[in-house]
Formats: sequence, structure tokens, C-alpha cells
Amino acid sequence: MPRPVILGVVGDSGAGKTTITRGLVGILGEEQVTAVSTDDYHRYDRAQRAQRGITPLHPDCNYVDILSQHLGLLRKGEPILKPVYQHVDGTFGPPVYVSPNRFTVVEGLLGYHSEDMRGCYDVRVFLAPPEELRRKWKVQRDTSKRGYTNDQVLAELDKREPDSAQFIRPQERHADMVVSFSEGDGGDPHALDATLLLRNSLPQPDLSPLIGDGDRGITIDKDSKRCVSIAGDIEREQAAEIEEAIWEKLHFASHLRSERLGEFTIGDDVHRSESLGVVQLLILYHVVTAMAAIATGSPGRRPNGSEHPPPTTAPEQQTRAGSTAE
Repeated sequence: MPRPVILGVVGDSGAGKTTITRGLVGILGEEQVTAVSTDDYHRYDRAQRAQRGITPLHPDCNYVDILSQHLGLLRKGEPILKPVYQHVDGTFGPPVYVSPNRFTVVEGLLGYHSEDMRGCYDVRVFLAPPEELRRKWKVQRDTSKRGYTNDQVLAELDKREPDSAQFIRPQERHADMVVSFSEGDGGDPHALDATLLLRNSLPQPDLSPLIGDGDRGITIDKDSKRCVSIAGDIEREQAAEIEEAIWEKLHFASHLRSERLGEFTIGDDVHRSESLGVVQLLILYHVVTAMAAIATGSPGRRPNGSEHPPPTTAPEQQTRAGSTAE
């Protein structure tokens, strides 16, 4: 059996990693996906971190050597005995036996920390929302699902900032795709603009035929052709046109087509974001084309010499999503 396809989704706490990956897992099929959270490799529980004055963002607070070893085993198609960190109370549960499947999705804080780790992925995604929005998302999640008070979350964010700057955000330069969601002018929290930086460390799909005169909900930087902006208020028909063009490139994977792309939940309510759906489909494009390449005996789709993409301006510094690129 061909080795698994490994997708990495890295970003700071509250950046939206689970929202991105949940939709992809749903499309690929839960029975086909091994999901790994790098949070499970924390060295200390919540109480121990408080006693030591260390944050979970610091490499010394994580068993990065074991994580690297486990990623290598999963890439080879071998099982692992994975530790378990329980966010609900900040303690550790018993380890679980994890068997590799056709796809492995790895999400977390330090997934690209070492060169050995980075070499395990077929697709590397980094999420980089504006800090103000990320902080809001983290407060909402941690107060509703992880038992923190509002003041506790804000204090923890301030405490983590030095480690975020030193260890988390620098990993962005190793990503094949950098994604930044941001609030648009309309103020609808469910219709976020999306800006994507597509690097040549992977062969990127040509989206230029989809671009009109800036009035179709998607724009591309004319100079680099690698900064793609998708308006949060893009019409469903426009988004469907973009998705159809990408699906045509994935004609060999038409069985994966689904209306679930772009869905996300708030509480018990299911919402839909067209920009999220397009972003997820572009990630799916890379995952599925990597699968096809591996099935033919290729080591993957990553060109030789592109293991370390050159530093590039972060998405939030590029043209705002949905505006006309200069």
C-alpha cells in the first residue's frame, strides 16, 4: 500500500486550525484519516506549566523529539503509541494506539519546528489571521469550551506573546500555503475575507483564468501571481465557478465532491462560508494531487531544493481580500 499523505496545519492558538481541518476530514472520510494534534506532545500539564512559568508554545514544554519520531513513523505507514492531552481540564489521559490511514492530518503549534518534522509533510499550511481577530477567537473558544474566564485568557495571551513571536510565527516561512482570514467591511463574522500566499515549494494551480476585472470576488496580485484574495461576501455562484474550475483539475477524485466544504459550527448551529470553502478546496487540491503522485511511486510533489521556501511578505501585509490587486 502507498505511504500515507501527510498534511500539516500549523498556527498559533485560536488561529482556526480545527475549523480548517474538520471540513477536510469530513470530505476525505473519517475512516481514511489519522488525525494528530501536536498538543498531545506537551511535556507538562496545565498545573505544572503554571508552577514552572512556561507556556505550551515553548519547545522545552513539548516532547518535540518524540513528535518528530512519530511523524516519521506515520509517513512510513507504521503505527504509533500517541500521548493524549485533555484540553477540557489540562491533564493527560492514557496513550492511544494510532494506526496510519490513507491520509494523516497533523495540526498544532510546533509542527514545523525542526527540519526533520518539516520533511515529513507533503503539504504544509500555516494560518496567520490578524492578531486582534485571533485573540477574539481564542477568548471565545477558551471561555466556552476550556473552562477559562475572560481575564484568564487575556492574561495568558499576554504571557504567551514572546513565545509566539519567537517560536510560532517564524514557522510561517516553511509553509507552502499561508492563509489569513480577516473581517471584511461588512462586519459579518461569518463572512470573512481570505488571503492566501501560494509558494512555489509546491506546484500551484493556475487560477488566473478565473480573474475578471476585480468584480468577481477573487483577485490575484499581478506581479507575484501568488497572493490570492477571496472576498468574504463573494456570491455563491461566483464561488461555485471557482470551485468547479478546481474540481476540473481533480477529475480523478470526483468521488470527493461534497457540499460540506465551507461549513462550520457555532454551538449547535451550522453556518457556511464561501471563502472558507474555496480555501479548503485549494488545500484539498494539494492533498489529492500528492496522493495521486505517491500512488505512481513518486516520493511526492515537492520539487527538489524547495524544502525551505524563501521568506515572503505575510498575507496580512498584502492587499486586503476582495480589493483590486495593484
